[in-house]
Order: sequence, then C-alpha cells, then structure tokens
Amino acid sequence: MIGTIDLGFAKEAFQNKGFFLARSLFAADEMQALLRYAREDSQLATEAYVRRDATGGQSKLALRNDLDDHSPYSAVVRSKRVASTMQALLGDEVYHYHHKMMLKEPRVGGAWEWHQDYGYWYNNGCLYPDMASCLIAVDRATQANGCLQVLSGSHRIGRVEHFTTGDQKGADALRVAEAIKRHELVFCEMEPGDALFFHGNLFHCSSKNLSQDPRWSLICCYNTKHNDPYIIDGRHPNYSRLEIWDDQKVRQELLKNL
Repeated sequence: MIGTIDLGFAKEAFQNKGFFLARSLFAADEMQALLRYAREDSQLATEAYVRRDATGGQSKLALRNDLDDHSPYSAVVRSKRVASTMQALLGDEVYHYHHKMMLKEPRVGGAWEWHQDYGYWYNNGCLYPDMASCLIAVDRATQANGCLQVLSGSHRIGRVEHFTTGDQKGADALRVAEAIKRHELVFCEMEPGDALFFHGNLFHCSSKNLSQDPRWSLICCYNTKHNDPYIIDGRHPNYSRLEIWDDQKVRQELLKNL
C-alpha cells in the first residue's frame, strides 16, 4: 500500500515543530527492493566515505549531486510522494540539492553530532534557510541502532555557528546545551518506508549503533527555486527543474530490483 499525507497536518507540524513523520510513505516491498539494490551496488561501496565522530566512531555515507533516470535512489528523489510534499511544506518549487545513502553498520556505526543542515548549506551560497530534507528509513531505525534524534521546534532558533568535531562539523556546543533544555528531544524510531521531513535549521543528531542491526537510510535534500545559490558551480547544484514522477512510475522503477 502506498502511503498518503494529510498536507494540512503536515504543514502545521513542519511549521511548529520543524519536522513531520510520514508513516509507511513507501511500501515494504519498495524498501526491500531499494535495500537489495543498495547492498549490491558496487559503485555505492566505492563512493562511500567515512566520517568519524568526536570519539572516533565511524559512519559511512555516499553523496551524489546528480540524478540518474535509471537509479532507484533518483526515483525516490523524484517521487511525487516526497518532492510534491516538500513543495507544499516549503511553499515553492523545489529542486534536487543532493541525496545520500547513510550506512550505519552494526557495532561500529558512529554518532552524528548535533547540527543543522543549513549550518553547512549557508556556506554554499544559499541565502535563505528555505531548504529541507526527507530521510527515508530503508532499514528499521531504533534507539538501539542509532535512529535520528531531533529537538522539536529548534528550527526557530535560526542558524548557529558550526565547528569541527572529529571529521564532522557540529553546532556550537553551548547553544546546543541551551536548546536541549528548552526543546523536547524526540527519538525518530522508524520502520522501513517511513519518511521524516525536516527543516534545514532543525537541530538533529544520532547516536552510535551499538546493536547487531544495520541502519541504512536514504536522505533526499531539496532547495527552493527562489533560494538558488548565488555561488555558481558550488559544492551542490544550482537550480534545475526537477521532473517529478507519479507513484506508479516510481514503484515500477523500484520493483525492477526485486
């Protein structure tokens, strides 16, 4: 069954909390197909690189700036379920900024420090924080295997400075500490196919994977057309119209891999 979203409820949650969790946005067989493809993707394995946390724990990710019409990752990025929802949440046409597979392996998967995505993207020439991401759980995500944690409503704080922590850049620790005092901490436990839409200024992190279960996820990142970076040929793409695919086409593209 393909999930649907109550856009009125989603927009209210996104505005007030900075995030919205859509349960079962993708069907179980769609995620099984995506996971199978990803596990067998030699290019993904080659491209994946390590980011160490402050204690030396390792997490892997593979980031891509381009879309391939025959890639299941790109099919999810183009999905009406994700992209059209993102347009409703951000109030403008969106385009693909980049996407990444996050590979948090059993026992060794490191933490991701508290940060805001716009804490990075600001330096890429994006003038406004009118940007957001959608994290799709490909594996089951639990507290034990290091699910995403968010501070509800923290997007209203605005962008804060980020500093190097291990191989990562984390938000100013003093401001994070104050934010934790004032905002509800939410553990985003998710089943495969669940999707978390979250604002570019939302504080989020994840703990180490101390379990025996992997946590792989696909994160699709979008920018708004009016926020086209003033830096040309920056790290991520400038505006280019995103072709949005209907549910049937996305499903067909995903299930080719079963």
